[in-house]
Amino acid sequence: MTTLVIGANGQIGRQFCELAQAAGVPIKAMVRREAQRAWFEERGIDTVVADLEGDFRHAFAGCDQVLFTAGSGPHTGPDKTLLIDLYAATRAVDLARELGLSRFVMVSALRAEDPQAAPEKLRPYMAAKFAADAYLRSAGVPHLILKPGRLTDAPATRRVATSLEESGGENTVSRANVAHALLHLVQARALVDREFHLLDGERAIAEALA
Repeated sequence: MTTLVIGANGQIGRQFCELAQAAGVPIKAMVRREAQRAWFEERGIDTVVADLEGDFRHAFAGCDQVLFTAGSGPHTGPDKTLLIDLYAATRAVDLARELGLSRFVMVSALRAEDPQAAPEKLRPYMAAKFAADAYLRSAGVPHLILKPGRLTDAPATRRVATSLEESGGENTVSRANVAHALLHLVQARALVDREFHLLDGERAIAEALA
């Protein structure tokens, strides 16, 4: 029942991995470079080195679920956005289907539902997420899609909302709350083929993501 964490070295990925390790949830952290391995292994987290722009099939060994929280980052161009946020995501979905994994948990974005409405510099990223989400829905793989709002570095409150109406119109969510939400979702094995918006709010995570 091990979850492969693709994008483990990202800001959300690291927080999630620490939470999962503390909670005794079996995970395997996938990192791109050997130098990134030490941070995870110092915390007792099983780690595999694999590059999303290369062959990463070996990373799936021993895993029955995938959490995809990788992203090309704000400082790369549209070429990396296509390679990581779209092409690598669809390849990961294909591998999950081929290998018969039980579920694929995708971290998307609230604005990916309407990329044209996003700020101009974010449109390629949101378009890639839009297409990756659509591919996952059509792939026949049991899945969850989590769509956080604009990310902040605020501390975890573990209180969230799943709509702008519920959040009072605020479209932000802390990375820490996203990590806690993902910890809930990877353990909620009965949840399949569902999509959730995620914003900071007032409801407990287990209640909101039910």
